[in-house]
Amino acid sequence: MLRGDSARRPDPGLPWLVADIGGTNARFGWVRDPARGVEQVRRLAVTEHADLGDAVQAYLTALPRAGGAAAAPRRAAFAIASPIDGDADEVALTNSPWRLSRRALRADLGLESLLLLNDFEALSLALPRLRPAQLRPTAGPAWSQPAHGTLAVVGPGTGLGVGGVTELPAGRGWLALPGEGGHATLAPTDDFESALLAWVRRQRPHVSAERLLSGTGLPLLHAAVVAVVGAPSPAATPLDSAAAVITQALAGDADAGRTIDTFCALLGSFSGNVALTLGARGGVAIGGGVVPRLGERFFASRFRERFEAKGRFAPYLAAVPTALISDTLAALDGALLALEQSAPG
Repeated sequence: MLRGDSARRPDPGLPWLVADIGGTNARFGWVRDPARGVEQVRRLAVTEHADLGDAVQAYLTALPRAGGAAAAPRRAAFAIASPIDGDADEVALTNSPWRLSRRALRADLGLESLLLLNDFEALSLALPRLRPAQLRPTAGPAWSQPAHGTLAVVGPGTGLGVGGVTELPAGRGWLALPGEGGHATLAPTDDFESALLAWVRRQRPHVSAERLLSGTGLPLLHAAVVAVVGAPSPAATPLDSAAAVITQALAGDADAGRTIDTFCALLGSFSGNVALTLGARGGVAIGGGVVPRLGERFFASRFRERFEAKGRFAPYLAAVPTALISDTLAALDGALLALEQSAPG
């Protein structure tokens, strides 16, 4: 059906509200017309609001002042940084104190429908629509425009998200492949990484990929590097945040620099595993908020080398594009696609 055939098209229930709810920030957007995309985007800090409902109301209250429509949203799709268990009512965010009730939130907002998606399910749905301006390719083949086949995303942010999307036959849209791949066990590929993981295992019984390849994991990775390379000087100050590790690395600190280099290498190896597991020949994108802060250091790292370093399957991975998602709002586009694909008609 043509987009302009409004006389015959079923009512899609506009306007729509979309959101990307992470452990640190909640991003909201407004959809008056799917053809116009997501508008009136605003980011709210999770720590400044008691719960998701409070953050939603803050966004909606400010919307008329920002030039948005005064009408209440009729349908919504929220990408949540948490596993989504079918139609279960209660959802607790993985790296946030927020909890929500699907039924209560829908009733409070007066919505006709409320879709809850894992945040990387939404980011996966955004992959087929990513424009060149939203991507920065790494070494390797170019990202296909438009995308086809199966694609994957790996995103170091507060935690580590993993997702995929596959193209349905006969142009019937895209199917998201949500999961919790960030909690899969992290594997070393050389003696240095084996020593790092052995040290971390003495602190944590299970070393998942997220344990080191995330914003919350970078300080632990730095502590492991310092311990394995050699004891720090008595005056050394432990780095207790991702921002501190990145700042020190970019300022020339040797241990912080080695931490970032190790992070990029491990991320490349893990991303190659994801590509093989999902058969993501269409491409693997890197999302999340950590890697963009590394700047050129990421693109000069061993990420792509380690992505391809899979023995007999190196030629397979050499043909898979990889790119950094430079647009931190891309998951909102995925939430929009989820609403479009669930709309009547």
